[in-house]
Amino acid sequence: MQANIPSLGTENQSPYQVESRREILALLKGFKEKNQLISMMINGGSEVFITSVLHVDDVNNLLIIDSAPDTQANQRIIEASSVFFDGLLDRISIQFSSSRVQRIQFENRPALQMPVPANLIRLQRRENYRINTPVSKPVKCHVPISVDDTNKEYKFSLVDISCGGIALLDDQHILELSVGKNYANCVIDLPGVEAIELGLQVRNSQELILLNGKTTRRVGCAFFNLTSRDLTSVQRYIMKLERERNAKMTGIS
Repeated sequence: MQANIPSLGTENQSPYQVESRREILALLKGFKEKNQLISMMINGGSEVFITSVLHVDDVNNLLIIDSAPDTQANQRIIEASSVFFDGLLDRISIQFSSSRVQRIQFENRPALQMPVPANLIRLQRRENYRINTPVSKPVKCHVPISVDDTNKEYKFSLVDISCGGIALLDDQHILELSVGKNYANCVIDLPGVEAIELGLQVRNSQELILLNGKTTRRVGCAFFNLTSRDLTSVQRYIMKLERERNAKMTGIS
């Protein structure tokens, strides 16, 4: 039975369970081929590590992923009663779990190994679908925050964006994480489109440990006070990202 896996997204989702081994293998191999990162969670989502698929061994029915940055973290992972995984692949969130994770050496580097999951959850978007924003040139969100009765503007990098909200990285742990907390008069710089002003409402958050060992915090926010014009700008930017992604996939420069 699938456990309830914490959602890292900002939009509504409907679950669909996949049990076809051929389809499961294809999805897992897709993560490797497209270099998509995966969140690896233990202790009910209180600890999150970023990993990637290194190899899918369909002959021996094994999935090999990158290990956590340090030995103690890896020990907690292999001792965990359940390890949950959540990654974004071609618009869809893929989630699965394992209770049999082992440490191995793969191509002369530390790695983790587990059986290929017998089933996984494919989360189909009902309303707004989110798309990852560029890592090389992060999109910035300017958030005014009151400190000692003085408003100070902070910049945060976006992880993804949809027509309903964004997820951003709070490296310095500045944002208040109370669900429903509102931040007004925020500005998002959309490359190739325009800067838009709107409000953000905190919906969820997750502590992340990156592959380089650094920690950050991912905060999911919903838009409010978004004008029709600015919604059109968000849609235009998402379409722009989609065209660029499709061009890379098809080899068109």
